[in-house]
Amino acid sequence: MKIRLSVLGLLFCTCLPVLATSPFPADVTKFVEQRDGCDHFRGEYPYDEERAQFLQKNLKELCTGTDKKLAQLKKKYKTRSDIINKLSDYEPQIETGGKNP
Repeated sequence: MKIRLSVLGLLFCTCLPVLATSPFPADVTKFVEQRDGCDHFRGEYPYDEERAQFLQKNLKELCTGTDKKLAQLKKKYKTRSDIINKLSDYEPQIETGGKNP
């Protein structure tokens, strides 16, 4: 539990300045924060069983629903090239292919 709180606290602290100065609407900023956390844990190696469980829990928490949310945001902001450019940085299907959370 302490590890989870520390990691989430770290993610929150590192994203706090971004949240305060984000040029994007709140829903886009929230997605970017969540998906960046998801992508971070997707790149981690489960070197033992405890680490594997920790990663799986964080992947489930941070990655679940992001495919759908990404598609919704792209549709909602289709006329905002700045937002579309940012959202284009993310893989459209991580939950159904590639490295599954």
